[in-house]
Amino acid sequence: MLIDADAMLGRHPRRDVGEGTVAETLARMDRFGIAEAVVSHTLSWLHDPHTGNLRLLDLVVGEPRLRPCWVLLPDTCGETGSPAAFTAAALEAGVGAVRAYPADHGYDLAGRDAASMLHALAEARLPLLLDAAQVGWPSIEAIARTHPELPVVVGGLGYRVLRQAAGVLARTANVHLGLANLSSHCGLEWLVERYGAHRVVFGTGAPVRDPAESVTRLLWSELDDRSVAAIGAGNLRGLLREEARVA
Repeated sequence: MLIDADAMLGRHPRRDVGEGTVAETLARMDRFGIAEAVVSHTLSWLHDPHTGNLRLLDLVVGEPRLRPCWVLLPDTCGETGSPAAFTAAALEAGVGAVRAYPADHGYDLAGRDAASMLHALAEARLPLLLDAAQVGWPSIEAIARTHPELPVVVGGLGYRVLRQAAGVLARTANVHLGLANLSSHCGLEWLVERYGAHRVVFGTGAPVRDPAESVTRLLWSELDDRSVAAIGAGNLRGLLREEARVA
């Protein structure tokens, strides 16, 4: 079984990757044998997180294969409410994880402005999903060490990043890597051998990235079946709030 930790609904204004509808998303999942996906919305990333988060909930109602993922902002401008209000609303709505785009949204995720929001996420046991391009590894480590109970999943890794990630993985227990664009040759096998299969989760970056990348990287790897099963679904299930589902 595969559960995608890194997928998105909504049309991308600059990439010809489809309309981002629920029907397209489910069809793509079926094509690649993906059972479930954690999805955010392009509006939350490229326009307004609050509007996009609400739009996402409308789209995934009645779709048990799609787990909503909201996008956070610091509470300095009051755009998404206080940290307590944001996390309470997320839990009530069945949100399973929260994503951050600090580079694109113009704030320091490891700074004082976002500290209260990260503390609230940790208390609510809502995993934090990040793209590597959005935040540097020193900031990732600082967040993980300050909030050791907060699961942090870093995707969109790119090429030649293992030296940067390795020290953070060694010094923390709550940082995990996603498969989306993990482009180092035999990088997956090296990660599992050195840090264990439990530190990696399956993610595709769809629709901006072709899911075939991550699917092939995992299913054609030299890992044993138990490791493949853990990375494909088990690890992410362990991180997500199982009760955080939209009815």
